[in-house]
Amino acid sequence: MLLHTAGAAAQSVLAAPAGAAPAQPGGLAVFWFCVIAVLWLGYLFLEGFDFGVGMLLPVLGRDETERRVLVNTIGPVWDGNEVWLIVAAGATFAAFPGWYASLFSSAYLPLVVLLVALIGRGVAFEYRGKVDSARWRRVWDRVIVFGSWAPALSVGLLLSWNVLGLPLDANGDRVGSAFAAFSWPTLLGALAVAGFALVHGAVFVALKTEGPIRDRARTLALTVAPVALLPLVGLVLLVQTRAGSLWTWVPVVVVLAAAAAGLVRLAAGREGQAFALLGVVVAAAVVALFGALYPNTIPSTVDPAFSLTVADTASSPYTLSVMTWVAAFGTPAVLVYQGWTYWVFRRRIGTRHIPAVHVPAAP
Repeated sequence: MLLHTAGAAAQSVLAAPAGAAPAQPGGLAVFWFCVIAVLWLGYLFLEGFDFGVGMLLPVLGRDETERRVLVNTIGPVWDGNEVWLIVAAGATFAAFPGWYASLFSSAYLPLVVLLVALIGRGVAFEYRGKVDSARWRRVWDRVIVFGSWAPALSVGLLLSWNVLGLPLDANGDRVGSAFAAFSWPTLLGALAVAGFALVHGAVFVALKTEGPIRDRARTLALTVAPVALLPLVGLVLLVQTRAGSLWTWVPVVVVLAAAAAGLVRLAAGREGQAFALLGVVVAAAVVALFGALYPNTIPSTVDPAFSLTVADTASSPYTLSVMTWVAAFGTPAVLVYQGWTYWVFRRRIGTRHIPAVHVPAAP
């Protein structure tokens, strides 16, 4: 229903007299374009490390107690991290209905995989400890692993489609089948997000745990990072060479410098600094990608004249004004609450903190 509503809005937004000069985006439209980029940044940074923990559950967890340690590192925060994706999609729907309609209706396949995987992952976190059975837990652990890899790949595919372009016609509709947008560059985007999440999760585990788990996580991060981060670097360089400008080379250089510095600090045992530097990596990558995308919201690979722009797809100034006032009051409360949650659960944990499995007594 939301897609049909947004599609109707998109038709009215995209309709313009033939030969008319390109519309110029207003200040609020540009502001909300930046807000959506920040929301994606928040999602990639926060959900990235708990995807990584799920990916590494059978690798870093040698037994059930260690796997419980890994689950407990993200237990208080994983569901709050997912809210950033909901807000990013909702803000796009409200602020840029044309952008929302064309992107989400063109990407049904990765979106369905994303939603199914996230639902299964949430159920697995809640259900894996309900029965004292190794087989039961093994099944749900596999769901967690799948529910971590699949969303990371799907989100990367979605973002790379958005930045690199979709086969859109003059009405903003996708041309061709559901597989028409798949290409090697967009698959590079899928690997970019998944690879970053893998490294980010390993560094987070090293930051949040103690003992052998911490040592294994740090060693793993140092081993896989040079390869796992290559797709992200490749995606940023590809977008920069295709659509970047002179100023967007600055965040590209920051991506490379922060990634190298993060590995150096991790090797020195400074997991907190390495974790923060990975945040700089993803922040600079988002700035580079969305900076190269602007003033488009979705480039068209059929004809550049069919590309959707910030001005063409934005809601009315009144709508954007109301959204700005609501965000001004709501955003600080959300940030304070989420920051407080991380502060409360800031301590390292290890196997000594995990109680024995509770088995209900027989009646």
